[in-house]
Amino acid sequence: MHNSACRNLKHYLGLAFLSVFFISCSFRKEKISSNQLNLVPFKHQVGALNLPDHIAPINAPFQMPQLKKLSFPALSASIVANGARDGTKVTRQIQQTIDDLNAKGGGTAIIPKGKWLTGRITLKSNVNLHLEDGAELHFSGEIADYLPAVFTRNEGIEVMSLGACIYANGQEHIALTGKGRLIGPVKGGSVRTRTMTTQVIEEFVDLSKPVSQRIYEGQNGSPILPPMFISPINCKNVLIEGVSLENTAFWNIVPVYCDRVIIRGVTVNSVGIPRGDGIDIESSKNVLIEYSTLSSGDDCFTIKAGRGEDGIRVNKASENIVMRYCLAREGHGAVTVGSETAGMIRNLYVHDCVFDETGTGIRFKTRRPRGGGAENIYYDRIRMTINGTAFNWDMLGSAQHVGDLANRLPTRVINSLTPVFKNIVARNIVVERSSQFVKINGIPESPLSNVQIEQVKVKSDKLFTAADVNGFSVKNATIETKDSKISLLGVRKLTFENVQFLVPGDSLNIVASSDEDVKFIKCKPKTKKENCLVAKPISDQL
Repeated sequence: MHNSACRNLKHYLGLAFLSVFFISCSFRKEKISSNQLNLVPFKHQVGALNLPDHIAPINAPFQMPQLKKLSFPALSASIVANGARDGTKVTRQIQQTIDDLNAKGGGTAIIPKGKWLTGRITLKSNVNLHLEDGAELHFSGEIADYLPAVFTRNEGIEVMSLGACIYANGQEHIALTGKGRLIGPVKGGSVRTRTMTTQVIEEFVDLSKPVSQRIYEGQNGSPILPPMFISPINCKNVLIEGVSLENTAFWNIVPVYCDRVIIRGVTVNSVGIPRGDGIDIESSKNVLIEYSTLSSGDDCFTIKAGRGEDGIRVNKASENIVMRYCLAREGHGAVTVGSETAGMIRNLYVHDCVFDETGTGIRFKTRRPRGGGAENIYYDRIRMTINGTAFNWDMLGSAQHVGDLANRLPTRVINSLTPVFKNIVARNIVVERSSQFVKINGIPESPLSNVQIEQVKVKSDKLFTAADVNGFSVKNATIETKDSKISLLGVRKLTFENVQFLVPGDSLNIVASSDEDVKFIKCKPKTKKENCLVAKPISDQL
């Protein structure tokens, strides 16, 4: 191991020990030690370039199994032995190598150095598909190379479609490893030109049909749902390690209905690709994501759990997920919960990560008809240098996707499709740059509730905007902003405690109705509700 790798290992073993202390103390006591901010990592300490050989113990504020790196039988085979040759399509040779190893009890299928053209590859139990350093898998841009249609989930709805460039269904003990590169379908091919882009998926997919009849494979020239890059579905014990992905047609790494997943040391570049999410965890449990670097055309790290009525029918949560020592670069959101939330997202712990030139930092999304929601979400030791909002809750969406339901009023009757977001803790956060500290667009009939932001140091342009919240506290914070406005609408139990506001004029400008429930305790400048609230006409949509 190189000296630099040894130093990184020692550094993070130390952090792992401190994590144990933090879980046992910080999440269970209100008072937080100020020196935790000194442990927030910098970007050179996280991401794929710092990947250690071993997987350190997992310490989380919820019950979760310890995940270990998978091992495979000593048997190995190169695709060249099955007839793969440069300059030809080698889908059959790759698949034959995987199938043969699976039939023999498992082993490693080797993609050697070189450029290899392929269609869809299907992983099988007990097989590690390994890309050697210098190996490049280039995926076909033609629909025909991803047929027949397979069972999968697209944007939270179950369908029969092209699936993924690297696909698996119902397999156990599978891996994709190595230092090689995967390059997605070329531009100009039918995969790109015939992708459906004109409708939201609920309108495109006939949900009245059984899933086996929801077939979208481009028959008779019809539009397709594009293939994801890597997507195991219904699999157990999955390892994705070391590889680099670029030029995806859709979401990059997407485990669906999986249990015990490890994603580590991956590098993704999908900048400029619409819906080019980096990693999407879909209704999967017991997941570890670590030492990965994502630059994305959409959100970087995302947790999802199914969409609307179809997601409620499936009713599978995303839960017990730990993300650590990761680097989010360009992307809409660094870590996003939602917007597909039907099966519930719970028990997510993100720690020791850096967001560098990302859009939004910590992002929550849902919509009135999405269902489910999120609970028990934890963030610790995060550094942000971002272009958007540090903490953003977008729970109403836009009319383009949900029509009139995007309007805050009138208040709707609560039903099975009403999402609930609650129990969120963020501690030891350094925001070096952002456009706004907090922005919340909640749901009036289902307010965001029980959020704690503690031990933070923030530099931002704008300060705080909130609509439809019931229980939100900011404690032990230094917040430096270029404006002094706190805008409130439908807010209950908002508390600022031991907060130093470094704002223009050394005074806060609070825009709210007279009945907003907000308290300032031991804050600077000294602030009281009765002399700070300014009753002004405000719109019903902040």
